[in-house]
Amino acid sequence: MGGSQVWIQVLSAPARSLRKGRAQHRARAAALGGWALDAQDKMTGLRGLLLLLATSALRAQMQRHVYLREEFEDGDGWKKRWVESKHQPDYGKFQLTAGKFYADKEKDKGLQTTEDAKFYALSTRFEPFSNENETLVVQFSVKHEQGIDCGGGYVKLFPATLNQKDMHSESEYYIMFGPDICGFGNNKVQVILHYQGKYHENNKTIKCRINKDTHLYTLIIRPNATYEVKIDNKRVAAGELEDDWDFLPPKKIKDPYARKPRKWDERLQIEDPEDKKPEDWEDFEYIPDPEAKKPDDWNEAMDGEWEGPLIPNLKYKGQWKPRVIDNPNYQGEWIHPEIDNPKYKPDPTIGRYFNISVLGLDLWQVKSGSIFDNFLLTNDEEFAAEVGNKTWGMRKDVEKQWREVYEEMEKRKKEEEAQKKKEKEEEQEDDIWALEEDDDEEDPQEEPEPDRQGQDGGAERASLPQSEEVHVDQKDEL
Repeated sequence: MGGSQVWIQVLSAPARSLRKGRAQHRARAAALGGWALDAQDKMTGLRGLLLLLATSALRAQMQRHVYLREEFEDGDGWKKRWVESKHQPDYGKFQLTAGKFYADKEKDKGLQTTEDAKFYALSTRFEPFSNENETLVVQFSVKHEQGIDCGGGYVKLFPATLNQKDMHSESEYYIMFGPDICGFGNNKVQVILHYQGKYHENNKTIKCRINKDTHLYTLIIRPNATYEVKIDNKRVAAGELEDDWDFLPPKKIKDPYARKPRKWDERLQIEDPEDKKPEDWEDFEYIPDPEAKKPDDWNEAMDGEWEGPLIPNLKYKGQWKPRVIDNPNYQGEWIHPEIDNPKYKPDPTIGRYFNISVLGLDLWQVKSGSIFDNFLLTNDEEFAAEVGNKTWGMRKDVEKQWREVYEEMEKRKKEEEAQKKKEKEEEQEDDIWALEEDDDEEDPQEEPEPDRQGQDGGAERASLPQSEEVHVDQKDEL
């Protein structure tokens, strides 16, 4: 049998095997001998090659993109990449620092707010991109080492049209994401998305971290219109954009023509209709006094109808009520039937943004000191998690230990200062008492006051010789 014939038979073998079954295919392969087996191996290799090419093409479509990665590793070089807004002259200033406690003094440096009760407006620009048909990952870390009580710790993504030197709180943005704290009860992760000219806040309440350690915040928006929020690389919220934001009218509405039937019984329990009050049941708390007599001089024409006084009823048992039983006709709570909302139309473009080109810190803080670091914009979820673990993750435990040491040192310092202050106050108090005692010792040497001379005169005369006493008396007479 020629080689060309063998190839023809081998190439047609898979089709025949599908029609006649696996057993017939094996028999024919055995008849062909080694030629057929070699040809089958070649076909298997061809299929593997095609699969490899398809996988490579898919990987090419899913190529990793890193649009922004900022970890402030070049010292003051950040000042060339970040722009301060001049929209108002009194914006707060940022400085590059690792803060009061850290794991690595250089690698933990970030942008820190430095002025209390200030607005902040700082941004950095990168090449415009779109998340259409791609995943969008927004990630950064923030440390509120000052113990923030009211202020923002979030970032905003802006379109390329933003004038960075005029950025302010009313500048249009695409996404606002990160912790927002104001008081002990109002601390949450903001996830606000722009859609058709309006800003929509997440309907879920996602609690943020409020301690002084560095925390990693991650937002993932996928092309299938799902999302995920992570804190410290752990998922804290997830779902569908359409379900957790009010972008669109609801899919279902209550049927406007449906009405609850009049005889629908929603009473879970009812009074027993067969229960009767006993005949001897006394339900009057007070009764007329049977021994009371109408006064003889009572004039009904003048005094009205006489009514005897009331006394407590000794047989009083309280107000009688029939017992309560389960309602045999209970039908459950009536549920208003729903219908499809004619105004609802799905929109596959939710969460898609074009010309994303600026990341900004547009904040208000009452107490400054927050440090922002490890900014990352990418389309690769796994890469973002890896970067988070290699930056925040590798240093978080050491930072926490140093924070505890720092707080203990600060506590001791405050206690020592308080003790010194107390000792100083006690010394000042002792000095005041000493001065008062000195004044008391000097009082007897002072000249007697004029108004007391008359009172003290008798005593002085008693102690003088008689001649002198007469002499004084003569003066007084003159």
